[in-house]
Formats: sequence, C-alpha cells, structure tokens
Amino acid sequence: MNAIKKVIELKNVSFAFGRNKVLEDINLSLTQGDFLGLIGPNGGGKTTLIRLILGVLKPLTGTVRLLGTNPLEAREKAGYIPQEVSSNTTFPISVMDVVLMGLARRRGLMRRFTEEDRERAGAVIRKLDLSDLAHRQIGELSGGQRQKVLLARALVAEPEILFLDEPTASIDSSGRNEIYKHLKALNDSGTTIVLTTHNIGAISTYIKSIACVNRYLHFHADGVIDEEMLKDAFGCPVDIIAHGVPHRVFHKH
Repeated sequence: MNAIKKVIELKNVSFAFGRNKVLEDINLSLTQGDFLGLIGPNGGGKTTLIRLILGVLKPLTGTVRLLGTNPLEAREKAGYIPQEVSSNTTFPISVMDVVLMGLARRRGLMRRFTEEDRERAGAVIRKLDLSDLAHRQIGELSGGQRQKVLLARALVAEPEILFLDEPTASIDSSGRNEIYKHLKALNDSGTTIVLTTHNIGAISTYIKSIACVNRYLHFHADGVIDEEMLKDAFGCPVDIIAHGVPHRVFHKH
C-alpha cells in the first residue's frame, strides 16, 4: 500500500513586512488529493501564505516544504492563478496565446512554441469549453471567461498542485459554480487544490478541508468549523447568508 504523500508542510512559520507581523506560528500539513479552502478577512494573510508556500517569500521563522522539497525546486510542478486585478485588457493577445504562456517556463521565453505545445493548449481549451473563444482577444471576454482562460493557462503545464487566489471574486454565481465544477473534476483526477476567499458564503461543497487564516491558522481537516472558530478568524461574529444557491452549513463539533 502506498503511503499518502504530503504536498504541503509548514512548521512554526511566521512572516512580517517590516515591523508588521502578518503570520505567526503557522503549522499546516496537507496530503495529496486534498481540496483546501483558505478563508479569512482581507489582510488576514491568505495571499502571503500562498506566496510563502510557493517560495516567492521567505519565512521569518520556521520551515516550508512543497511536494516534499524546497518550494523553489518544486515550483515548476505547481500552478498558480493570482487574484484578477485591473489588468490591461486592451493588450492584443488571444486566448490561445494566453494558454500557451503556461508552457513558457519549460519551453523558454525566447523559443517558439511547437505544434505539440499548440495541441496540448487546444486540448485544455476544449476541456474547459473555450473552443469558441480560442482566437478571441482576452480583453473581449467577460470576467468569468477570463478566469477560465487563466485556469487553462495553469492546467496546460499539468501541475501536481494548483493554487488559486480569490478565483471567483469578480464573477457571478453561475460563473462561480462553473469554475468550481471544473475544479472538482480536476481534484477528482488527483490534483491537489488550494484556494483563498474572504467570502465564506462562496465556499463550495466540493471543498474537503478548510483553514481559517487571520495572522494565526486554524485547520479543519473535515471541512467543518463552528461559530467560535469563525469569530476567531474574522475577529467578529459571522453569519452566513445564501440566496437559493448550494452552500456549506457549518455545524458545531
């Protein structure tokens, strides 16, 4: 019987921007095939935590391991979709070109993409139902469509683990459900997924485990948390309101 592989290991990790302590004494162990939701308020340290795991930032104290090794050595096996900000959507680049950029690291920035690369990108585009948009300019797409294109760009390199920072922040409920369905299918195939959100009402039922992050981290392997833990994470009493959409109800345990 094969041992369960640990894909993320953080031990006593702390981080600060100057004198501002952002994360303190973080311990987290995540196994292959998990689907982790990182929840907490804006400024609570969720994005910083992902950047530490990816090796973009170095911890002030503690150790970080990704896929069993130093994050810098494992980063090529990880996909990352940052939170969409006000990017230049007028830049003349097609959906196919954006997806191909996911192969630039292994291909090299100055080398031309091969026909095999284009076939691989085309396969991912079809998988995410983007075929009709393949030659459209990225700036012509809706927020939900652009998010799917960024997902395709991350998936074309076949990552073992995928990180998403607020992946549904700028899209409507139908687009959000579609993104989560694609993520579930990806997770069912064995890819580990970690995503952040400050909107606890948007936590999908597909998520398997949850970590509340607000300087400190509270991990819930069964995906169930109580009101007290939410209060600790957000720093105030929290109610969940949902209007006719599937949502997770947190029971006491």
